[in-house]
Amino acid sequence: MDTVIELILIALTAVLIQNFVLYYFVGICPYLGVSRKVDMAFGMGCAVTFVISIAALLSWALTTFLLRPGAPIPQYIWESWLDGDPAAKIDLSILSYIMYIFVIASSVQFVEMYVRKFFPYLYKSFGVFLPLITTNCAILFACLEIMKHVSGVPEADRWGAHHALTLAVGGGLGFTLAIVIMAGIRQELDLCDVPKPLRGAGITLIVAGILAMAFMGFSGMRGNVEAALRGPAANDAPAQPAAHSAARDHAPIRPDENEENRR
Repeated sequence: MDTVIELILIALTAVLIQNFVLYYFVGICPYLGVSRKVDMAFGMGCAVTFVISIAALLSWALTTFLLRPGAPIPQYIWESWLDGDPAAKIDLSILSYIMYIFVIASSVQFVEMYVRKFFPYLYKSFGVFLPLITTNCAILFACLEIMKHVSGVPEADRWGAHHALTLAVGGGLGFTLAIVIMAGIRQELDLCDVPKPLRGAGITLIVAGILAMAFMGFSGMRGNVEAALRGPAANDAPAQPAAHSAARDHAPIRPDENEENRR
């Protein structure tokens, strides 16, 4: 049950509370460039969600088994083939950026080839947006967030593949939500008399800032949702003392009459 609640909180945080675009301001290039029409924005969001899920699983596997300190694959090679010290933990996390970029670019290309061959109708729907995803820094940001919860953390707190996939799907849905809202607003702005200096990217960035402030209203949502999901605590506050004890504890302090008589 705790795992399910944790996954719900991760997804809710990625979609609303800490939206990749409106909270961390990553993925701004496609957010501004492909948000002129709602159908294009929705296609871009679906493509990003699809690719970010694959990249997140691959990056989690690379981080868990290869890049983190003491990962099993380099540790096995160090101890078995190179006769190294078993107590030494091999740390390849310095290669994380290179590996993640390689994973993102490769996954985009393989997904594009697979979809074009076996699902041509799906490729016609959002295949145009797949090459643009390679430069979408929101996917790299998701990989780095996964690394933060896998590399250098205690084993009890280390994320599994289900945590990584939940973050990726939630981040993709949050990106889709943000870009579709922006596309709807921009379609309405085409009918408005926007001042000439603000037309284009200027008014888009202003609207993005207003949306970011609006999404700040979800900041306190995580604690309330977690409290609602977990229910009342198993161990409440300790029992209250008896009525006469409470009255005695809160009564005003008076001098001791016996001691006054002794005096």
